[in-house]
Amino acid sequence: SSDLMKNESGYDRYFAFLSLFSFSMLGLVVATNLFQMYMFWELVGISSYLLIGFYYDKPTAVAAAKKAFIVTRFADLGFLIGILMVSFYAGTFDFEVLTRPESLQFSTAATFMGLSTITWALLLIFMGGAGKSAMFPLHIWLPDAMEGPTPVSALIHAATMVVAGVFLVARLFPLYYAYAPTALEVVAFIGAFTTLFAAVIACTQYDIKRVLAFSTMSQIGYMMLALGVSGYEGADGLGYTASLFHLFTHAFFKALLFLGAGAIIHAVHTNDIREMGGLRKHQPITHILFLIACLAIAGIPPFAGFFSKDEILSAVFANHPIYFGIAALVAGLTAFYMFRLYFIVFWGKATKYDQVPHESPAILLIPMILLAIGSTLAGFIPFGQFISSDGLPLASQINWPIAITSVILALTGIGIAWKFYKVESTSPDKVAKSFGTLYTSATKKFYIDELYILITKGIIFRLVAKPLAWFDRNVIDAFMNLLAATTNWISVQIREFQSGQVQKYAIIFISGVLIIVLSYIYVNR
Repeated sequence: SSDLMKNESGYDRYFAFLSLFSFSMLGLVVATNLFQMYMFWELVGISSYLLIGFYYDKPTAVAAAKKAFIVTRFADLGFLIGILMVSFYAGTFDFEVLTRPESLQFSTAATFMGLSTITWALLLIFMGGAGKSAMFPLHIWLPDAMEGPTPVSALIHAATMVVAGVFLVARLFPLYYAYAPTALEVVAFIGAFTTLFAAVIACTQYDIKRVLAFSTMSQIGYMMLALGVSGYEGADGLGYTASLFHLFTHAFFKALLFLGAGAIIHAVHTNDIREMGGLRKHQPITHILFLIACLAIAGIPPFAGFFSKDEILSAVFANHPIYFGIAALVAGLTAFYMFRLYFIVFWGKATKYDQVPHESPAILLIPMILLAIGSTLAGFIPFGQFISSDGLPLASQINWPIAITSVILALTGIGIAWKFYKVESTSPDKVAKSFGTLYTSATKKFYIDELYILITKGIIFRLVAKPLAWFDRNVIDAFMNLLAATTNWISVQIREFQSGQVQKYAIIFISGVLIIVLSYIYVNR
């Protein structure tokens, strides 16, 4: 941050916001009850709003900040209602009490629309996590969040904000596991759909930060899918362990990818990878570090992503073969879009730059080197030993047939990217012609943003907001105006008695006394 932001205005303001963000995330992680977690959850939301909208003089940054804030607030409403429902039945917010098997036992008796109340509560809590983790259909804020400073993108997309939803579901996983298997089925479905949806879009993007943004969505979908399938019969606990393990390893290589992207943008002054090329000659160290991150996220051994992704694939295969097909396809797509990015940026035809690109300074390279070490070695950590929960079976293993299949898929994706973007330098127009409507739709993010605009402007604004505005103007305002006019009329009448003439006051006083005396005599006669 110090290097990338040194020439930006608002340097001090940036670090104030960043410190608030770090404080909020640390508080969220160490919270011992749902109420504390919700408080820090909302602090994370306002921190992300401030950081995404850091460049407040850019209309796109302001719009992105508002979009992120509104979408996550909508999701957080579900989170809040879910918390209140859980605490109503359990009588506590405390995680230690909530995760005991008997804490919510009687909540399963109450049902609504065929599902237990606790299932609805946990679905609402997942809604909050889905919004924060940019799960479909609450994902629309994440690509636009790229308007913030690059170090913020690295922080939001790697180890903190977007994985908060995964952390939330994992933190309450004993409840999902014991009381709401239906909710876990929803988690698995949303995770599977999101991971494929985002991977396809990432294959068509040309903004380097947006490629990484959709990559983040896809990887978070992987984690949610792993959590979801842990509720099925089969290798219980493997998906839970694999999800958190991938959350851990993903932090290293995704932060490295974003910092590498920041170094590239800093050198060439553009986000468009079509305007880059041949950067391996100008940024040899960044090139090697970026390659390590690409290999890690693609799942090539011995890098960290291989071990965590293999565990996810093993868990999905053991519990839900259909979802395994999706997860395996995404493994190949991940390798393809990451090496598509890599080959275009570092091996593509050299572009005539306005200024000769330069290697990053040591202050930026040192953190990237440390992250590269983590991306290489983190997979060897026996992660399953670090997480446990009462009554929750855990598993951690390598399924070699699945692992070999995963590597073959990754190498296939890399090979296709190598052929199209290094050997042949395929143009976007040629790809668009080959895939037609699918490619065009993917470049437009399947028109989800346009659908939201249609819903908000065409339905909410026209059918809801305008009638409400008419009612407010012609009924509520009319009533208030009538009340004001009546009050004014009464005040005018009363003002007649306040003439300032003493003799009038004396007459009114004497008349009042006479009325009171006569009334008293009449009542007591």
